[in-house]
Amino acid sequence: MIIKPKVRGFICITAHPQGCAANVRSQIEYVKSKGPLAAMPRRVLVIGASTGYGLASRIVTAFGGNAATIGVFFEKPAEEARTGSAGWYNSAAFESEAHAAGLYAKSLNGDAFSDAVKQQVIDLIKADLGQVDAVIYSLASPRRTHPRTGETFKSTLKPIGAPYTAKTVDTDKGIVSDITIEPASEQEIKDTTAVMGGEDWEMWIDALAHAGVLAPGALTVSYSYIGPKVTQAIYRNGTIGRAKEDLETTAARIGRKLALTGGRAFVSINKALVTQASSAIPVVPLYISLLYRIMKEKGLHEGCIEQIQRLFTERLANGASPQLDPEGRIRIDDLEMLPAIQGAVEKDWPAVTTENLSALTDIAGYRAEFLHLFGFGFKGVDYESETNPLVPVDFAGA
Repeated sequence: MIIKPKVRGFICITAHPQGCAANVRSQIEYVKSKGPLAAMPRRVLVIGASTGYGLASRIVTAFGGNAATIGVFFEKPAEEARTGSAGWYNSAAFESEAHAAGLYAKSLNGDAFSDAVKQQVIDLIKADLGQVDAVIYSLASPRRTHPRTGETFKSTLKPIGAPYTAKTVDTDKGIVSDITIEPASEQEIKDTTAVMGGEDWEMWIDALAHAGVLAPGALTVSYSYIGPKVTQAIYRNGTIGRAKEDLETTAARIGRKLALTGGRAFVSINKALVTQASSAIPVVPLYISLLYRIMKEKGLHEGCIEQIQRLFTERLANGASPQLDPEGRIRIDDLEMLPAIQGAVEKDWPAVTTENLSALTDIAGYRAEFLHLFGFGFKGVDYESETNPLVPVDFAGA
């Protein structure tokens, strides 16, 4: 079949296997170009390993640190006339490249929130690696079924306390307009925290430790975001922000547990990027488009792979001791939050309209990166040729 992008709202329902492979290869080549990293964890578990920051973490630890990696994700293979998900193709490409480089790499496909998948991972670690030295937690899901109660929670993207009105952009049509979002109920706040907070991360660490597969001195990192003033009401001060506060509280609790055996737990605050998750949040795509223009003009723009490479190079590897903010967080969003960058954002934000969108923002770059997530727009890939969407991989639970 000839595979073209089919965008529905903030999601692309098709993915290109060769394009996804090109994306993975380009990230690997970037990491290899930076040279080997010293004092890296050698056995790494990445939970949420198939896209975005999780995929970048797997690439950096494997191809920068020569680590054996286990990836956990929930992705869909192709079925007849339907392509597989981008994460399926990304993970297939990663395993192929890792094996060709002589690196251990295995993946489990299933619900990472479930006890069954946690046990599968524990069994795999016992059989192949003995223990893991690092756990990267990078799950991004709109819903979660609690493994003990069976209750299913759904996250919401809402402000807290009062309605919120701000400008946003339809990234397909290029139309800038105002949007008003009603405040979340207390139940919606609790449900969002249940999905995006720290409970499942702590369940993973507890399960691994109880099973004896967490090495002494183990490191664990979860990814988060704070963002600027212009998105505070919908993000950091909204339902997502409440969940992220829970994540940070959980990090401190996990850190105290791991400290007993010399381990550490961190939340890394990362830069705003085009991801499947960020595309769904009102207001944020317009902010990202404006941010990209400003950071590119100043030569400070980074994507997922550059962010995670810098996280390990400057904060977690090479003998580095991570500098923490007053709340104990790693700040790899430091370039985004520079006063000069945020000052330019705040200056231009009120002026953005449909008519000047292309001039004031990098909407073209936003659209290109969005399509890259699904394997489209890469040089060297013939998108006019017939492509077999069936990419069989021996993922556990697939």
